[in-house]
Amino acid sequence: MRTYLAVTAVAAVLASACTPADNSETPAEEASAQIGAWGIDTAQIDADVRPGDDFFEYVNGKWLATFEIPADKSRYGVFDELRDQSEEDVHAIVTDVMAESAAAGSTEQKVGDLYASWMDEATVEARGLEPLQTKLAEIEAISSTSDLQRMFGKIDYSAPFTISILPDPADTTRYTISIDQSGLGMPDRDYYLAEGDRFETYRTAYRDYVERIFELLGDAEPALSAAAVISLENEIAGHHWTRERSRNLEESLNAVTRAELDTLVPAIDWDIVLAEAGVPDIQTLILAEISAIRDSSALIDTVPLETWKTYLRFHIASTYAAYLPAAFDNASFDFYSKTIRGIEEQRERWKRGVTLLDLYIGEGLGELYVDRHFPPENKAQMDELVRNLRASLRTRLEGLEWMDDETRTAALTKLSTFEPRIGYPDTWRDYSGLTVEPDKLFENVEAARQFEWNRQLSRINDPVDRAEWEMNPQTVNAYYNPLMNQITFPAAILQPPFFDPNADPAVNYGAIGAVIGHEIGHGFDDQGRQFDESGTYRNWWTAETDAKFKAATDRFAAQYDSYCPFEDTCVNGRLTMGENIGDLGGLEMAYTAYQLSLNGEEAPEIDGFTGDQRFFMSWAQVWRALQREDAARAQILTDPHSPAKYRVNGVVRNMDAWYEAFDVSSEAELYLPPEERVRIW
Repeated sequence: MRTYLAVTAVAAVLASACTPADNSETPAEEASAQIGAWGIDTAQIDADVRPGDDFFEYVNGKWLATFEIPADKSRYGVFDELRDQSEEDVHAIVTDVMAESAAAGSTEQKVGDLYASWMDEATVEARGLEPLQTKLAEIEAISSTSDLQRMFGKIDYSAPFTISILPDPADTTRYTISIDQSGLGMPDRDYYLAEGDRFETYRTAYRDYVERIFELLGDAEPALSAAAVISLENEIAGHHWTRERSRNLEESLNAVTRAELDTLVPAIDWDIVLAEAGVPDIQTLILAEISAIRDSSALIDTVPLETWKTYLRFHIASTYAAYLPAAFDNASFDFYSKTIRGIEEQRERWKRGVTLLDLYIGEGLGELYVDRHFPPENKAQMDELVRNLRASLRTRLEGLEWMDDETRTAALTKLSTFEPRIGYPDTWRDYSGLTVEPDKLFENVEAARQFEWNRQLSRINDPVDRAEWEMNPQTVNAYYNPLMNQITFPAAILQPPFFDPNADPAVNYGAIGAVIGHEIGHGFDDQGRQFDESGTYRNWWTAETDAKFKAATDRFAAQYDSYCPFEDTCVNGRLTMGENIGDLGGLEMAYTAYQLSLNGEEAPEIDGFTGDQRFFMSWAQVWRALQREDAARAQILTDPHSPAKYRVNGVVRNMDAWYEAFDVSSEAELYLPPEERVRIW
């Protein structure tokens, strides 16, 4: 349900957006925007491409033809540019923290010491396998299936399932647990099961990787051990649901009692597993992919105990590979980054250190980031722009012809209870219980993982904390949480090209306006629409309106199914449905908001482009990106987001205003007859 977005200090545009356009002067005559004179890098336009044939290529063509993806990345685009900037900003903060003498036990001390332990490669090498020995000894001590299941309940060890804590979809004021399918070392079941030379290449590389890990562990027969692990994972993969099926909430959001769990997954002694996980008294829970968890778990009765121990040894070493000597780290990079994603070079260590901090003490680091990079007034500015987009959706909901009044009333109620959160949380996370030492990287990561699990366990019997954030302030991203009915925009996404106070209002609406609309739209996509205004999972749709929604999404899915970036690989319209609806609905909302902001006046032309043209060009510019082939294939198989090109072309071709803006005729490649254009929100 997440999407990649971005925004910035939302200042002057709101004033201009709320008043009639002044045709006597244009933004080009005022202070220059950060990108171009008014927000679009027109130097990247490929005038040889007709907008109606490939709008993504038309706006970005020259950049796409000349830019080279950095060797340490699998893709590069606008989001990556912003993330690089955020990374630089965080690194400067960390450098300053380490140059000062932080108080013992302070967040600054923990940030500095965690980073120092990561950068101390010599100590990591000198310690060798010593930090891993305790975990290897735990695995070696397994002598029964009961012992094995205790390991399944521990947070660090792999199992055919995973346990997480979340608000209860049936009552979002309290927490429950969710049990989901798991247990694979490759990204998805298709990497084990799909046919074709490319998948054979992945499987061969994975076998080599598993064997290499066993060699590094000193295994006497690494090839045999690797074969045992892969054979077991192949069986688990055979039971896994597809990602598309897992998105079906009716199938995967199964509320069960503790007694029903025993019946549905009888091979597991849940008393043992849940006690070890720290939730022995849970009485109701969510059991996701029932058949996958049941059948994978049943392997405990047919697969030898020694094979399971071998499987656990590999996975614990693979999980901690980056925190062990370089040979482990390099082996992990060669498979997961170079083979699976096509990345040519490992990232500089300091950059990976920033990522480590973000992962394990991210909100503590975020507090320091906000102090330096996010002035308080930005919150108020962003709140106002979000209100603009909500008003736009309200206008659209009130006029939807396919929605009956009963469903419309419920939809408007849900919209009225949306909670926007901007920049950073009101209360910062308390890291006082986390211990970090400057020369013990492995133990620091181990402690941080346990700290986070303990933090979640400590509140499972408390009311749900609606103030909690799932992203850190320094994250260039945003999200919608259907269980809380919240949209969240971290501080780091508040930058150009998504918003620039000196840019043309059309550009800001086509960028930040559309991505705010995207997040709001997630509340009404194929999954989000199944939750009400309180975040409770329930059906608030009449049968008639529900049927019309499904008919529209069926046609929308068929459109995306036809987008095939490779001869043997096409986008999955069902897997990407939620994000595609968010894109289309978000751009529709933003366009309506932009038109309302003009108050009936006509937008000025700038450099020969109309306001509507600039609006749509802005949407295409923010999705500008290049991607390596292996990474693109992995995204199509596993990611609910469509490739960047289709996030642009697949959306605009369904909007009448785009056809009018660029005079797109029926001969154009993207042309859809009006009756085939999908209109949802």
